[in-house]
Amino acid sequence: MATDYYAVLGVRRDAGQDEIKKAFRRLARELHPDVNPDPKTQERFKEINAAYEVLSDPQKRQVYDLGGDPLSPNGGGAGGFGAGAAGFGFSDIMDAFFGAATGQRGPRSRTRRGQDAMIRLEITLEEAAFGTTKELQVDTAVTCTTCSGEGAAPGTSAQTCDMCRGKGEVSQVTRSFLGQVMTSRPCPQCQGFGTVVPTPCPECAGDGRVRARRTLTVKIPAGVDNGTRIQLAGEGEVGPGGGPAGDLYVEIAETSHAVFQRRGDDLHCTVTIPMTAASLGTQVPLQTLDGLEEVDIRPGTQSGQSIPLHGRGITHLRGGGRGDLIVHVEVQTPTKLDPEQEELLRRLAMIRGEERPSGQFAPGQQGLFSRLKDAFNGR
Repeated sequence: MATDYYAVLGVRRDAGQDEIKKAFRRLARELHPDVNPDPKTQERFKEINAAYEVLSDPQKRQVYDLGGDPLSPNGGGAGGFGAGAAGFGFSDIMDAFFGAATGQRGPRSRTRRGQDAMIRLEITLEEAAFGTTKELQVDTAVTCTTCSGEGAAPGTSAQTCDMCRGKGEVSQVTRSFLGQVMTSRPCPQCQGFGTVVPTPCPECAGDGRVRARRTLTVKIPAGVDNGTRIQLAGEGEVGPGGGPAGDLYVEIAETSHAVFQRRGDDLHCTVTIPMTAASLGTQVPLQTLDGLEEVDIRPGTQSGQSIPLHGRGITHLRGGGRGDLIVHVEVQTPTKLDPEQEELLRRLAMIRGEERPSGQFAPGQQGLFSRLKDAFNGR
């Protein structure tokens, strides 16, 4: 052998591909003409490129180990570049300075994962509180039944691309001051797949999938709220080439209720009662989520007071139990009185000594931020 390529890279004859690549990168950084412009260094740089081209290619390395030289005109190696004009891969030089490329060489697969999809689902407050089961009509991409996702018309199949011979990429050799530089790019004829479909499926136009409407049954757990998303794995779009389907997300949209307002897992409502009922006390029927119940209004109830009904709210999504139902009381003062009613109220005021009340004055009602400010100031 005219050149000992193993000695040029400083590796053993049984060195693996990772060790060979690591040695090449180290030497390339040291000997690159941009780093060391000495003419002797440039010759040395060409030698390590030639050695790496042979030892990084399993076929060329086998020829070399059997006594041939794939880079010499008579070395028996297909695609030789001639003595003194060694070729090297441009991507290998870039790897030496910037690290290995993230993509993999070779043809890319026609089969890819499908996209995720999302659909909004409206449910009532009762359904959110206790959970339910819904049937959904979903329009998504499904595998083409005519070609079973292959993309080729029945009776035909994909064929190896004659331009790249199934590699999915084509190479081009150009000359530079470093020698011959080889660059690769995706094959323009097969778009990098390595195969072409001469007769696409007439049903899916070669995509391997078509759009169709499906019916899905979705279980809605108790306690969901506006914006909650339920993931249905594998129920989204089928991928090109019959690839695996993505996921389907069902986003919950809770409709408003005529009586109750939801705040977290608690429910709130307001009941308006006359001042006589607030003074004497009464019971008010209320249709809760669990059925009809009597709300006990105690004598002397003031406007703005709250009456909690424990465990009558929304089921906790995570963990057991339920929230509360809070009934806010609003006392209504009559605005119009007939003579008899007015006389009765005047007699009541006289009996209670409230004919000319002096009133009880206090500072104006504070908001939340005012109360927080006073708390920090020690008031």
